[in-house]
Amino acid sequence: MVKAIALCLLGLVVTHTALATTIYRTTDAQGNVIFTDDPNRGGEPVELAPLTVIPSQVEGRQSEPPRVEGVAPRMGEAPGQPFMPYDTFRIRSPEHGADLPASYAGNLQVELAIEPELRPDHSVRLLVDGRVSQTPMHTRAFMLNDLGRGEYVLQAELLDARGQVRHRSPPVSLYVQRVN
Repeated sequence: MVKAIALCLLGLVVTHTALATTIYRTTDAQGNVIFTDDPNRGGEPVELAPLTVIPSQVEGRQSEPPRVEGVAPRMGEAPGQPFMPYDTFRIRSPEHGADLPASYAGNLQVELAIEPELRPDHSVRLLVDGRVSQTPMHTRAFMLNDLGRGEYVLQAELLDARGQVRHRSPPVSLYVQRVN
């Protein structure tokens, strides 16, 4: 029995030692600081503080990605459904597949269809080609300026009171044509 306990403890010590890695700090010719676990690169060992790991409150549960449908059930209608307190959340204008002459792309208004009315604690932001175009606002309309010719994909994101993305509209593609 004592022998079995001693072997278990020895196994834990060997495992812990194998997992522990020394980190070295060195500087290259351009003055950039480099951290490595390779002692042959010549550097000073770095003392690392132990990590504090805090388990999540609900283990094994993953957060749901934002919904991407334009029409969704109201909150509470179907248990287990993602957050979506609106019947409609989509880009109303421009329409999907719209061809715009370059003259329209200078000041393009993007209008959203949100029903019922946008709650006071919610905001919306507009994405152009997957990148945030403007900061979140409590609005149904955005103005895009100086779009060059080419294809663009627009999408709106619904943010809750904490600024968390809770829903995304279906993407809308539009095409800005060349000046003839």
